[in-house]
Amino acid sequence: MTGVIVTFQYDVGSFDRGRIEGIARGAQEAFRDLPGLRLKAFTIDEPNHRAVNVYVWESEDAARSFFTDELRERVTGLYGVAPRIDLVDVAVLVDNAAAAITP
Repeated sequence: MTGVIVTFQYDVGSFDRGRIEGIARGAQEAFRDLPGLRLKAFTIDEPNHRAVNVYVWESEDAARSFFTDELRERVTGLYGVAPRIDLVDVAVLVDNAAAAITP
């Protein structure tokens, strides 16, 4: 599995939590059932003036094919800042949501 950490770093005066939350709400459906994507989290780190999106992909190929130059341009326009995109190997994934709990 491959993890991707996408960071949008803002200057102090340009950080807009409401805008970032709106982007996340508007985009979430596009990621449902996306081939190769195991999970995605939209996060906000307000004290550090950044949005950080975390993805877990089934393979590095799936991750790399998603993050095209066109996508980078599109999200730069949406967020108002260019993203930093880092790929990492997922050594172990603990997914508590996948475990069914029966009373």
